[in-house]
Amino acid sequence: MEFGPQRLFRFTASIIAVLCMSASLQAGISGLNNRAVGGVLIDAEGIVRNATIAEQQELSNAARAALRQAEGEMNQATEMRMISLAKLQKHLQATREAGEPISSDVEFLAGLQRIEYVFVDPDNNDIVIAGPAEPWEMLDDGSVVGTKSGKSTMRLADLIVAFRTVETARRGGISCSIEPTAEGRQRLQNVLRNVKLRPGQNPAIYESAMKQAFGPQMIHLTGVPQDSRYARILVAADFEMKRVAMELAPSNVNGLPSYLQMSKNSRHSAAQNPRWWMACNYDAMTKSEDALAWKLSGQGVKTLTDQDLVAADGDVKAAGRVDKIAQTWAETMTQKYPELAKQIHVFGDLQNIMDMTIAATLISQERLDQKAGIDLSLLKQENEAVELTSYAIPKALNPQCSFVRGRSGWVVTASGGVDIDAFSVVEKQTVDAAVATKRTESLASANDRWWWNR
Repeated sequence: MEFGPQRLFRFTASIIAVLCMSASLQAGISGLNNRAVGGVLIDAEGIVRNATIAEQQELSNAARAALRQAEGEMNQATEMRMISLAKLQKHLQATREAGEPISSDVEFLAGLQRIEYVFVDPDNNDIVIAGPAEPWEMLDDGSVVGTKSGKSTMRLADLIVAFRTVETARRGGISCSIEPTAEGRQRLQNVLRNVKLRPGQNPAIYESAMKQAFGPQMIHLTGVPQDSRYARILVAADFEMKRVAMELAPSNVNGLPSYLQMSKNSRHSAAQNPRWWMACNYDAMTKSEDALAWKLSGQGVKTLTDQDLVAADGDVKAAGRVDKIAQTWAETMTQKYPELAKQIHVFGDLQNIMDMTIAATLISQERLDQKAGIDLSLLKQENEAVELTSYAIPKALNPQCSFVRGRSGWVVTASGGVDIDAFSVVEKQTVDAAVATKRTESLASANDRWWWNR
């Protein structure tokens, strides 16, 4: 499967990156209806555009009005917070029957930052997910992050989508790619063939013609509801990766320059261009001997690269080779990902939905709900008990140009990708007795609430 092909065209004297506008997009349950975050709106036609200052201020104020801060024990950071799925479902059902909105502590899953453990509790017909947690705050761009780590806080909306899409993902996977059309690539090639720059001439004079020729880039989503927050995270993470790579946005991370900075003094093939995509990055899962305790470990996300070969008619195929500079950039982004996720929060969101998808897939694949004797139909949305906010489906983005002088070649790129293959992660398992001890300690500290600290 191809994820987010980028295209390379060679011309004298400049490197030009053409990329789609990014979207740091957030979505909540019914209480946080912010339709634009990070200065970006998706209109009713599915086209991404910048929000005006007035729009951004209005939407940010509305979101802040719905937000409630953590209180009491939840307002303290902890290395291990447990969430009972049985009690969470019961709480959600009671909220629905009372006609009350979902509260912020539920929306943000008690401040959970990662899912590190999944415990089966047959004695109480329960499954418990656990990991570090901390109080949350909303930033000016609408991102909700932990007050201690600055990392994105997990969301109930994403957990529900992770559960409800396991079987869909089993059949076709979960992915996002943003691709220019073959016609657009061909038109751009024709424009570039007719460009003749004089020494010292600024290539920006051709920006309008190139943007018009290239046209909008099309968004392709598989495996998840296209109107969900989960889908928006896939799209936004894809774009932010490309913006950082092509120097349209700074990473704000020491040691992570753009791909253009790395490659501007290198020569490029006339018909090849690197493409990048983000994928799951986990160690083998560890479990107890009785398979009632499981541990997820690893960074969660890595960046991969390959090359595309562009034909004269605009069609593309894999070149079967890797650009060494593109590989170095991918490896650097992977290494710097934890820092990057704190600077560009959609990368933290992506890490979170990968954790949730791994946990939901594990529960389904290993039939942990049957072992626990728990009915997860509410979280799987079999009866649509929780009303998720529906958003305009992202369909296309208009290109944006960035110019960097180089020794040779024009790099023209407009896409990226995300691939979440949770089943491959769950298949790799080892036994570790220490995981059983962690389960015993964690379940022993349970109380009547749907969450608790160890």
